[in-house]
Amino acid sequence: MRRLRLLHSLACYGTVSATAEALQLTAPAVSQQLTALEREVGHRLLERDGRKLRLTEAGRVLVAHAEVLLDQMAAAEADLVALRAEVSGTVRIAAFPSAVAALMPRAWTALTARHGARLQLRLTEMDPSDGLTALRRGEVELTIAHAYDFLPATLPPGCERHELATDPVVAALPGQTAAHEGAEATEPVDLATLADRAWISAPHRTTCYDMSQRACGNAGFVPRIVAECGDFPAVLAMVAAGIGVSLMPRMAVRHIPPGVVLHPLAAPVTRSVFAATRRSGTQHPAVQVVLDELLPATAPAKPTKSQVTIALGGAPVGQ
Repeated sequence: MRRLRLLHSLACYGTVSATAEALQLTAPAVSQQLTALEREVGHRLLERDGRKLRLTEAGRVLVAHAEVLLDQMAAAEADLVALRAEVSGTVRIAAFPSAVAALMPRAWTALTARHGARLQLRLTEMDPSDGLTALRRGEVELTIAHAYDFLPATLPPGCERHELATDPVVAALPGQTAAHEGAEATEPVDLATLADRAWISAPHRTTCYDMSQRACGNAGFVPRIVAECGDFPAVLAMVAAGIGVSLMPRMAVRHIPPGVVLHPLAAPVTRSVFAATRRSGTQHPAVQVVLDELLPATAPAKPTKSQVTIALGGAPVGQ
C-alpha cells in the first residue's frame, strides 16, 4: 500500500521531485520504491518521455486500482473513528477567497461551539482549480469551489460534489454622485448598454475573468478593460471613483461602499458554490460535521466591514 500510494502521488504531482517534496522524501528514495513496485507487479509502470517520466498502460491501470484501494483504506479508518463517542480530528479545508469571508467564519464559530478543541480546522485560501487539485492529491479533506453556469467545473476522479448555494452575478456601477450611499437596485441592467464603458476585470487566467468575457461576449461586445484586480473591495473602490464598471459574484460583496450601486443582470449569470470531498471523505465524522455546518452558513447574512483572521496549516484527518 505504501508503494501504491507513492505511485498514486506520482500520477498526481507529475514528477519524482515534486512527489518527493510533497511526501517529505528524497527523490532517490521515491525512485527506489517505484522500482521495487515494478519488480513486485512484473510490469514496467513508468517510461521516459524526454526528461520526464510518464505512466505506461500498466501504470495507469494500477493507479486506477490504487484510487479504489486508498479510498477503501480511508473508509476503513473513518468507520473506526465513527465508533468513538465524540467527533474529533483535523479537517484541512481549501476555499476560494469570497467563500473564506462569507461562509467560513459562521461555520467555524458553530463548529468550535459544538465540538471545542476536539475538532481542529485548518484553512488555506485557494482558487477553485487549485483547491480541487489539492483534494485530488490528498492535501485537504474538503474543498469549497465554484463553477459559473456556462463554465462548468470538472471534479477529479474519486471525488463527489455537495451543492451549497447559488450565487448571482451583479453589475457594479457608479452611483449618481461619489457620496451616493451604496445600494442594491432592483431594476436589471442590460450589459449591451455598457458596451462603451471602461471595465474593471478580474486578472487573466481566473474564472471570474473568463465569466466577464463570456457574459459581455453574449451581449455582443468585448469589454474595454482599463484595470485588472483580484481584490473585490479594491474593484468596488475603483467603481466608486468612476474609473469603470465591473461584474462580480454577489457573495464577494461584503460591504457596498458609497458611490456604488449593484444591479442584477437582465440576462442572469450565476455560479454554483459547492463543497467537494473524496467519496470516502464524508464517512469520516469530522468531515461530515464540517460539511453539515457549511449549509446553514450559506444563509444570507448582513454585510459587514469586520475582518476575520484564520490560522493556516495542520495535520490531516486520521494522522
